[in-house]
Amino acid sequence: GKSLVGESVEKPDLYHQVNVNGSRKLLDEMHKSGVTKLVFSSSAATYGEPERVPILETAPTNPTNPYGATKLEIDQMITATEKRFGSIDVLVNNAGIQHVANVEDFPVDRWDAVIAINLSSAFHASRLALPGMKQRNWGRIINIASVHGLVASMQKAAYVAAKHGIIGLTKVVALETANTGVTCNAICPGWVLTPLVQKQVDARAEREGISNDAAKHALVSEKQPSGEFVKPEQLAALAVFLCGPDASEVRGAAWNMDGGW
Repeated sequence: GKSLVGESVEKPDLYHQVNVNGSRKLLDEMHKSGVTKLVFSSSAATYGEPERVPILETAPTNPTNPYGATKLEIDQMITATEKRFGSIDVLVNNAGIQHVANVEDFPVDRWDAVIAINLSSAFHASRLALPGMKQRNWGRIINIASVHGLVASMQKAAYVAAKHGIIGLTKVVALETANTGVTCNAICPGWVLTPLVQKQVDARAEREGISNDAAKHALVSEKQPSGEFVKPEQLAALAVFLCGPDASEVRGAAWNMDGGW
């Protein structure tokens, strides 16, 4: 079995909706597909299989950095995981928040928060996990990027910048590990029907006076020609493939799963 650590952060804020539910779904699906010793970390708790044993009772909080984990907290997460399972074989960087505003109106603290959580956290987790992976000559780093790592949308400057940065980081790590058994790749989803996106669907249905199904179709069809949402199970299946031997020469890829966006 492979041990896996996934990270996400939680801040109950209308402008900082987080990927916690999406993270749980992705990692649960990966576990069901055969990736064992699953570890998931959020600001609430960390758990592992087979019984979701808590590793950290609660993640430390930092009043000067309320929107995400500090470098020390990420260090503690990696250390606790290695102590509990002996190694980190698979690292999935899946933390993400969003804020929408024109560039000239974008609050500086929101910019800093999005970059810290969506990009810097992946760097810190990767730099701490890589030494052990290289020592064992095996490892998988999977960065959950976004279609916005490849294209842009208005009013999403920080998110688009961070996701482009994630793909750049992915390619650098892939080059630096090219002669080892460690690989690093990015998955670039389009619209995924998570609870976060469902809130956008509900808001649109109420605003436009249409049914929830009609709101779903209208939302997804604006960008994804397929007219269908990506399912977390599909993302998990791709992640499992990237962990397997058939993907040993998939390195530095930014793999779209976006319905033709």
